[in-house]
Amino acid sequence: MNFWEFLQLNWSELLVLVREHVVLVFISILAALIIGVPTGIALTRYRVLRGPVLGVANVMQTIPSLALFGFLIPLPFIGGIGARTALVALVLYSLLPIIRNTVTGILGVDPNVREAAVAMGMTDGQVLRQVELPLAMGVIVTGIRVATVIAVGVTTIAAAVGAGGLGVYIFRGLRQYDNNLLLAGALSAALLALGADLFLGLLERQFSFDAKRRLRVKHWLVIGAVVVLLILLGIAFSRDREQSVSSSSLQVVVGSKDFTESALLAEIVAQMLESRGVAVERRLELGGNLPHEALVSGTLDLYPEYTGTSYTAILQHQPISDPRAVYQQVKQEYATKFNVVVSEPLGFENTFAILIRGDDARRLNLKTISDAAAHASRWRAGFGQDFMSRADGYPGFSKTYGLRFAEVREMDLSLTYIALSSKQVDLIAGNSTEGRIATFDLTQLDDDRRYFPPYEAVYLVRQDSVARVPQLAEVLAKLANAISTDDMRRLNHEIDGNKRDPREVVKEWIKAKGF
Repeated sequence: MNFWEFLQLNWSELLVLVREHVVLVFISILAALIIGVPTGIALTRYRVLRGPVLGVANVMQTIPSLALFGFLIPLPFIGGIGARTALVALVLYSLLPIIRNTVTGILGVDPNVREAAVAMGMTDGQVLRQVELPLAMGVIVTGIRVATVIAVGVTTIAAAVGAGGLGVYIFRGLRQYDNNLLLAGALSAALLALGADLFLGLLERQFSFDAKRRLRVKHWLVIGAVVVLLILLGIAFSRDREQSVSSSSLQVVVGSKDFTESALLAEIVAQMLESRGVAVERRLELGGNLPHEALVSGTLDLYPEYTGTSYTAILQHQPISDPRAVYQQVKQEYATKFNVVVSEPLGFENTFAILIRGDDARRLNLKTISDAAAHASRWRAGFGQDFMSRADGYPGFSKTYGLRFAEVREMDLSLTYIALSSKQVDLIAGNSTEGRIATFDLTQLDDDRRYFPPYEAVYLVRQDSVARVPQLAEVLAKLANAISTDDMRRLNHEIDGNKRDPREVVKEWIKAKGF
């Protein structure tokens, strides 16, 4: 499928994502203006506050967006997942250029002009409104312009907390190795940034110090029309959100992590609940440990997880190899520590898969990780950030097998498959049910020393959600041991390999199973 055909098939979804992106940027910049301009004005009057406030604003810009989302999610009122958290983060990122340029613009006004205004009998408020702000407006608009372009870019990360926007296509494209998705998301975001920069650049020039400084009527009409349009989009966006969240007690928020299999498992339980009359809000493709934080804080009701991940990454236990012992320990501790129910295993395990290219495996006759150890000194390895930092990840893995690679590159997990197939790296740690194993002709090496703990797929559900929505227990009981490893690989391949719509793939599977 070429890009034009992709747009013809997906234009309605793309427009929704563009709308979500624009509304997030507009609301965040408006809020940053309401906060930033008065703050900048105050800093010109109270010099002692200037350093600390600008310092805090500078620090906000240096915090990685995903880390900031992680801090915000557990917080009441401003946290959680979805648009609210994204807006708070975007406002914090937008404040610095607006505050700084407001201060710079006002302090840059010629002191003689200010003194002349005071000599004419103007009060401090009149000097500000009639002299300083009009003369500083060009510099202030420059700050707004910079903040807006930054916000358009940062908003792509908002998809990691379920806030929508064009980042949904970008993250999905990385996972599925789909250039059409990547191009649609990235190109649309770039066009939005260029459009915002052009519009605000024209506005900025209206405040230059020439004879034609005053805005013409038609310019005001254009600006007013754009603002009204964005407000209407915001109202429509808010109504959509309100309609998607039912006030009924039979309403469940289903989340997932940011990879295909997790989103598929979330979609399976979502569709099964919907067929039983339960309203479902999907918060899919959440990055890092955000699903766990959201579940514990009550923002999510349910998300799919793996027992080995819960055992080592969340509960901080050292890896063990007994699947039943891991499951029982996770079930017990989640109930007591987090008030969370652990479902019965779904029937398959998704462990770390040590992968090499199929032609390398055949040429060198490699079947186990121990077989590959002799070649590691000449190989480049690529591992996801999760694998590099976990207790059951790279440090213990390399020690167990005596691996010394020529180079180890830490990168996004989705990109490791692409890097391996394009010969940028020679070995990666992927997922054993990944559909791209077949797509890229990769070979999984056997974990002959039994290093990796069991990773049985389960659903994690809040105890109060199970009590509130009886259908949850019924659905989870049906899914116990219902998904085989072959099923999961095939489902993943349908999405990542055949580029199919996940909802249609899940719908077909549920129908075939009679669920």
